[in-house]
Amino acid sequence: MGQLSRPVLAAVDQRLVIRDDGEPLGPATAGRFRKVSRACIRRAFELGILDADPWPPPPRGRSKRKATRITRSLSIRSLPAPATMARVIDAIPSHQPASRAYRVMTAVAYYAGLRPSEVVMLRAKALEMPEDGWGRIHVTEADVAFDEPGEPKTGPRSVPIPPPLVGILREWVVEHDFAADDLLFRTRNGLRPRASNWSRAFHRGLRETGRPPIRIYDCRHAAATTWLGAGVPLGEVAKRMGHSVETLVTTYVGALAGDETLANERIDAALAGPKPSRRSPRSSRRASAP
Repeated sequence: MGQLSRPVLAAVDQRLVIRDDGEPLGPATAGRFRKVSRACIRRAFELGILDADPWPPPPRGRSKRKATRITRSLSIRSLPAPATMARVIDAIPSHQPASRAYRVMTAVAYYAGLRPSEVVMLRAKALEMPEDGWGRIHVTEADVAFDEPGEPKTGPRSVPIPPPLVGILREWVVEHDFAADDLLFRTRNGLRPRASNWSRAFHRGLRETGRPPIRIYDCRHAAATTWLGAGVPLGEVAKRMGHSVETLVTTYVGALAGDETLANERIDAALAGPKPSRRSPRSSRRASAP
C-alpha cells in the first residue's frame, strides 16, 4: 500500500476500464470497478494504513460542465404502454429459477417507479400489502456500492402501489416466508442479483412480446409517464418518484404533450362561470301562477 501514489493510481484508474484483451469494458462494469477501487483506498486512509488519500481528484471543471450540460427530455414513444408492460412482466419467467425473481423485481420497478438500486434492497418490512385495494412501499434503502446499503439517492419516501403489484408481492412473500428484515431479492448464495442477469431476463420478456430492447431503468420512466398520462398531479408524481417538480417536468415533458387541450377546456369552463340551472316548463308555470 505504501507504494501507491497519485501517478500509480492514475494509471490504475485508466486500466480499470479496459479488459485483459484490450477491449473497453461496459460503462456499468467500469464504473463499478472504479467505485470499488476508490472505496478501498479511502478505507485504507480512514484506518490509518495510508497517511493521505493518494487517489487522483476529479478533473477541475467537472461540476461546472455538469451544471451547464443540456438536459434532454425522454423519448416517450420508446416506452411500452401499461398493457404491454404487463405482458412483458408475465413473459419474463423461464426454466431458470431466478427468472421468477426478475419478474417480481421488474414489476416493482414499473408499478412503483423504484430505481433498480432501490429494488434490490427491498426488505419485507418495507411492504404494506392489504388483501384488497392499494398497498404501499416504504423506500428507505438503496444499493450505494454494489450490495452496500445506504440511503436512496433523493432520500426516503413512501410510494402507494396498485393492486396488481400488491398481488405479485404477496405471492412472493408468502412463498418464501420472509422475516421482516429479510431482503426480498437474493441469489442462492445470498448475494444481490446481478444487473446483467436481470437485464437479460427483461430483454427476453421484451422479445417474447415483440418489443425492442430498453433498459431496466426505463421501467421507472414508463411508470412516470403512465401516471402523468392518467392525469395524476405533477406534485404527486414527483413525490412518488423522489424528484422535484422541476426535474419531473424537464425529464418527462413529452408525456405532458396533451395537457394544453385539457388545460384550455378547464380554463374555458372557469371563464364561463357556473351554468344556470335548467327548470322544466311545468315548474316555471307553477312559479308564475297566483
